[in-house]
Amino acid sequence: MIYLDNAATTSPKPDTVVREVDRALRLYSANPGRGGHTPSVTTAKAVYNVRKSVKDFFHVKSEEDVIFTSGCTQALNIVIKGTLKRGDHVVISSMEHNAVLRPLHQLKEQGKINYTIADVVAGDNDATVNAFRNAINEHTRMIICTHASNVFGVRLPVERICALAHNYGILFCLDAAQSAGIFDVNLSDNGYDYVCCAGHKSLYGPMGTGLLLLGNDIRLEPLTAGGTGSDSANPLMPEYYPDRLESGTLNIPGICGLGTGIRFVNTRGRENIARHEMRLVQHLYRELSRTDKVMLYTPAPEIDEYAPVLSFNIEGSDSEAVSAFLNRRYGIAVRAGLHCAPLAHKAFGTLESGAVRIAPSAFSTERDIEILLKAVKNFIHTT
Repeated sequence: MIYLDNAATTSPKPDTVVREVDRALRLYSANPGRGGHTPSVTTAKAVYNVRKSVKDFFHVKSEEDVIFTSGCTQALNIVIKGTLKRGDHVVISSMEHNAVLRPLHQLKEQGKINYTIADVVAGDNDATVNAFRNAINEHTRMIICTHASNVFGVRLPVERICALAHNYGILFCLDAAQSAGIFDVNLSDNGYDYVCCAGHKSLYGPMGTGLLLLGNDIRLEPLTAGGTGSDSANPLMPEYYPDRLESGTLNIPGICGLGTGIRFVNTRGRENIARHEMRLVQHLYRELSRTDKVMLYTPAPEIDEYAPVLSFNIEGSDSEAVSAFLNRRYGIAVRAGLHCAPLAHKAFGTLESGAVRIAPSAFSTERDIEILLKAVKNFIHTT
């Protein structure tokens, strides 16, 4: 199998991650913070060590500001539903994932909030920033913005948009699902209020892991309530982090695997991984641009403006049919359809057709891309 669906979940995972998950299941099957016995204390130390690794990787102010979640979707829901009040207004980009759009739309349908979609102008950051500025109104409480489109790879000028938000006294939340582990996500330098990450993508952690990173002192309302092992006599969730947002038993094997995934990224070098993946995408783009019937939707990608993700279609063919052919005939795993991001497809005119998405990882090779190119040409020849 040639796996090129890494924008959804990276596969394979590093061997070190697999071994660490197995090790955690054997050594850390006790609830941290729930007892004074040795297994509980040992597990708590393991979780703290990962929390510290995350703090250092993203330059978070304190370990207490690192919240473990089940994924980026949960992290975004915590921010959205834990911050917004009745009458608030939110600005999002035209590249946002349903993990942002759906919870906002849910609150809008309940009559609680409103939101505006700011158009992203690929290749013109000034126009994109101006679109966000023009979408702000007197009730705007927050801007939520993806770092890079999970469909077309377009990078947004998030540092400028964050600065814009703060100039207006507005909170800024970064969706780093597609960028954490590829691009620099630095809370200390950029002043993001909230950063939401998927642990199972370019951080190479297991599925069911994610992060919410806090850059301010505003108390978020918990998305869920329950046991924390701390302040147990209080019927309310604790005021302090991370306990306030981490109710229930943590995914200890996943957290340990995520910590090892971050160690893998550090060892390989985040920038080295990004350059490797972009070289593969650039080679694919060049060859597809010379292939009859292939439809590309962006200029040739460069690392300063795009993430290493490429989507295309073949004239007269359904994207799902192309994906099925690649899987059945060549054992190539790619993603077709709408990629849980209808806003991005609407912006690029592919809402009806969807698109075939290619996303390499640190483990992808030039041979993988050559086989993919051969398979695409064979599909065109046989249809």
